[in-house]
Amino acid sequence: MNITTHKTDSVSIVTLEGRLDTNTAPKLESTLNDIAASKVVIDCSALEYVSSAGLRVILAAHKRLATSGEGLTLRGVGDTVRSVLDMTGFSRILTIE
Repeated sequence: MNITTHKTDSVSIVTLEGRLDTNTAPKLESTLNDIAASKVVIDCSALEYVSSAGLRVILAAHKRLATSGEGLTLRGVGDTVRSVLDMTGFSRILTIE
C-alpha cells in the first residue's frame, strides 16, 4: 500500500492506494500518529480493500481526533470499501464524504 500525505491550511490529507490490511495497517497507524493537525481527511479513492486491522486503525484515529473538535473524514470511498464500512457499522460512526 502507498500512503502519501500533504497539508493544506489546518487539514492533513492522507491518500491511501492499494490494500489496507494486517500487513499495512501499522504503516497507516504510524502515519496518522505523526500528524499534528486536528483535522484529517483520508482519501480512499484508490483504496481497494480494508480489513479489520485497517478499520481498527481508522477508528483509533477517529477517537483521538474527535477530542480535538475537528476529527477525521473519509473521502472518495469506493463500493467495496463502503460495503465493509456499512456491514461493520463504521459508516454510522465515521464522517464519509
